[in-house]
Amino acid sequence: MKKLFPVLMVLMLFLAACGGVGQDAEPTPIPLATAFPTATPVPLNATAAPADQSTEAGSERVSPVDGMVQVFIPEGSFRMGGLDVKAEEDEKPDHAVSMSAFWLDKLEITNAMYMICVQDGACEPPDFFRSEKHQKYFNTEEYADYPVIYVTWGDATDYCSWAGKRLPTEAEWERAARGDDFRSFPWGDERPDTSRANFDHKINDVSRVGSFPAGASPYGVLDMSGNVWEWVSDFYDAGYYSLAVAANPSGPLAAKGMLSQLRVIRGGSYQDVEKDIRVTNRGHASGPNPDANDMDSPEFHGESSPKIGFRCASGN
Repeated sequence: MKKLFPVLMVLMLFLAACGGVGQDAEPTPIPLATAFPTATPVPLNATAAPADQSTEAGSERVSPVDGMVQVFIPEGSFRMGGLDVKAEEDEKPDHAVSMSAFWLDKLEITNAMYMICVQDGACEPPDFFRSEKHQKYFNTEEYADYPVIYVTWGDATDYCSWAGKRLPTEAEWERAARGDDFRSFPWGDERPDTSRANFDHKINDVSRVGSFPAGASPYGVLDMSGNVWEWVSDFYDAGYYSLAVAANPSGPLAAKGMLSQLRVIRGGSYQDVEKDIRVTNRGHASGPNPDANDMDSPEFHGESSPKIGFRCASGN
């Protein structure tokens, strides 16, 4: 495990050092020990259904631990994989997949939500508290409802477990983004624009979660194209689709060869171009390597990035 207190001390010293000349426009950081000390994330939809109520496609409930609204994705079949001319080799072949029902977070996990997990002792702080555009980002009220970034695959897994959830599988993620038809983007086949997604350096930094309602998926899930890539549970294998696993695929048991720690990321980011924010595009980043010699090394913990966040899922 990363050592919590040394990390906090280094990061707080870093933040203090960045508060000098030329930073007046930046928000004032809140000390980690007191940031949002009694915060309970406000449900993003006050009319969301209780967990034991509607299970119609797209119905909503509020997750009791972190306050995230979750959307119900019904059981059914869909076509997984690239169906358009921009499909890359690791998106092929497209294949029919049947899925059990599940719930998926409507939005990406926010700084405020992740902060509560840190304060509860169940999550490590992000590797850095900045974003690409702002030196002070994670522990500031101004960006409380922006996606948490600089979190590893293991950090995302720990958070979802703390919240009584889990990371979605790659197939669940694509099912929630695509629905039952053959669309290329969550909203359909129309080309992306700034009303639907944060992509292609249009903003050149993360956006507040839920800022693009016109980009909603068929079930009403938001931010599934652009803003930040999202960790999913699967190992990455470029040839995995050739197996055509027909029911609830959970990915290979491990990635292959020299890249054996790669995990799948989905959705694209604020920097990625149109073809990379399609619902079938597959990205990858390094997950944890428990065999690494140095337990404090990036190799041991895995990769983090200002362009990667996550959301959680649950099966009931």
